[in-house]
Amino acid sequence: MQNAQTYLEIVKSRGERRLELKRVYRNLRNQELFLIAYGKLYANEGAMTPGVNPTDIVDGMSLERIDNIIAELEAGVYQWNSTRRTYIPKGNGKYRPLSIPGWEDKLLQEVIRMVLNAYYEPQFSPNSHGFRPGRGCHTALRTIQTNWVGTKWFIEGDIRSCFDEINQEKLLQIIARDIKDDRLLKLIREMMEAGYMDNWQYHKTYSGVPQGNVISPLLANIYLNELDKFVEDELYPQYNAGKSRRNNPCYNHQQAMMAKAWRHGDRDKHKALAQELRTIPSKVTDDPDFRRLKYIRYADDVRRRQAA
Repeated sequence: MQNAQTYLEIVKSRGERRLELKRVYRNLRNQELFLIAYGKLYANEGAMTPGVNPTDIVDGMSLERIDNIIAELEAGVYQWNSTRRTYIPKGNGKYRPLSIPGWEDKLLQEVIRMVLNAYYEPQFSPNSHGFRPGRGCHTALRTIQTNWVGTKWFIEGDIRSCFDEINQEKLLQIIARDIKDDRLLKLIREMMEAGYMDNWQYHKTYSGVPQGNVISPLLANIYLNELDKFVEDELYPQYNAGKSRRNNPCYNHQQAMMAKAWRHGDRDKHKALAQELRTIPSKVTDDPDFRRLKYIRYADDVRRRQAA
């Protein structure tokens, strides 16, 4: 079996070239991948937070536990445990449901996440900033500040209950379009359908990806990347018009008056006109022949901007 890092580089390369990915499930059964995943997870506070089984935590981790997971994957009998549902307060006084998986499920999720992230990260839109390496709310705000000049108005949206309402069948269809591996799709489906325990009462899951799962943010980005592509491929060409705004005649006239004052040696008038020029737009701000639509997404928060 290939070295884990070499395999991830191959997966990344195929993602960059938009090539199909195959035999992923087979390559998940790599002890090195699990060791890398362990290195990413063990120091997190959540590593010691139990799921439904209070003994299924990072404490007592061993190569034997990893080999047992790999053996179950090889036999096709790995069983995801239901998650433990808890609630955390939100800023508006409401509560956000959080699903806490057991340690071994977290470990396997991280292995899957590393492979899928290596493949999909090069394909994600530059307008997506949530749950991505080197990106976040600050990069989204910086993009708006530096690139969205001349804004006339904004449309801001928040996808209600995004994680909970994701259509699982549609998500699997999106992944199946790129990754030709039925066993991997079955493994992901079973993870999403594992259900949760709320106050020790079992509940089935019919939609969504549980918030709190290691892999859920990536799955949400794979799903919402379809929205990003729709905006960029469909809405941009339909809405955007013109190469640039027309020059503002008032601005040009003011410049001509400044040049005249300078030629006549009237420095005071030239200075006064220059100060006034700073208040006049150089371009026609409401040019009917020029339109620009821009879009940015942070997780499930969307902002669109029109410059017209």
